[in-house]
Parts: sequence; structure tokens; C-alpha cells
Amino acid sequence: MPRTMSLNHPLMLGFDRFEQILDQLSKSSNDGYPPYNIEQIGDNALRITLAVAGFTEENLQITLEQNQLIIHGKQRDETERVFLYRGIAARQFQRKFVLAEGLEVTGAEIENGLLHIDLELPTPKVESRQIKINSKSSKKEMKTVNPSELID
Repeated sequence: MPRTMSLNHPLMLGFDRFEQILDQLSKSSNDGYPPYNIEQIGDNALRITLAVAGFTEENLQITLEQNQLIIHGKQRDETERVFLYRGIAARQFQRKFVLAEGLEVTGAEIENGLLHIDLELPTPKVESRQIKINSKSSKKEMKTVNPSELID
């Protein structure tokens, strides 16, 4: 029996967003069409390549909604052509990718039936800061003084 993962543990503060992302991933299409590759093309750069043979720029739409990259393809069924055999279907697709926070889409191009979408990874910032600890007793000892009391 598969074990379900829950990020509701009291020690996992702020991870409810990750649970939402995992839920989005599980709802995304398991259809293998169109096939795709994800490759690292630089230190901070990725490329998603989808095999979209038969699609033109007019048949494809790329949308970025919140943290989801959605590629939608729709071909028109040509009614004026008469096929004796049709092995290449004019079908539509929708492929979704959940992107990490800060990941930016830098461009897209189609070449030889391949749609390339370039992404740039954010440069991680290393931050460290000291948190001041206040004690309740020091706050109680602080007394508000009326300025007129200071003059003798």
C-alpha cells in the first residue's frame, strides 16, 4: 500500500506550499505526448525541449501561470485533404511543468520540429543575520518617564 506524504508535521513550518506543488504534479497529465527532454545548458541555465513535429508557432502557446509553465498545442484538422491512410494524428496536447521559485523563462524557439524553452536559475543568495534576544524582565524594568519629572 503506497504511503502518502504529508507536510503537516508541526516541525515543518511553511512547507504547506510544497504540498500544494506536489498535489499539482500528481494532477498533471501522465500522457507521454509530446516527448520532452530537460537539460542543463549552463551553470544557471536549463532547457526544456519538446518534440512537436507538425506544429507551427501559430499552433503552439506557452503560458506562465504562477509557478506553472504550460505548453499547449492544437492543430487544425484539415478537412480539404483526403487521406487514404492517416497514421499521423492531428491532436492537441497540454504539457505542464512546475517551476521552482525564482526560475525565469528567458525565451522559446522552434527549430526542426523541436520547441526549445530556455530557463534561468536564480543565483542563490547566502544570507546570515543575528537575531536579538530580548528578555521579558528587561522590558518590565523599563519605565516611562514624564519629561516634566526630570526638571527639579
